[in-house]
Amino acid sequence: MTPSTLPTTANAAVVARPMLGAVDGEQYLQLTPDGQALWTRDPRAATNFESMREATRAAMRLPSALHAFSLPLRSEISARSLH
Repeated sequence: MTPSTLPTTANAAVVARPMLGAVDGEQYLQLTPDGQALWTRDPRAATNFESMREATRAAMRLPSALHAFSLPLRSEISARSLH
């Protein structure tokens, strides 16, 4: 399944990695068309995956030092709007 930058299903998910320092926020995976992994602080700009399964699969392919994981996109955007 192809990731996109727009939610395609109600179960869209993103890949995130935890804060790297006290002033840093969560960072979200943004894949370029050529497959390069970039990181953004905006979950809306992150690459969206069609399911948690696809997001988890993408997270598992990253180097283990990144400790990335998948999150439901809708929940993450809702949580950020509260802060």
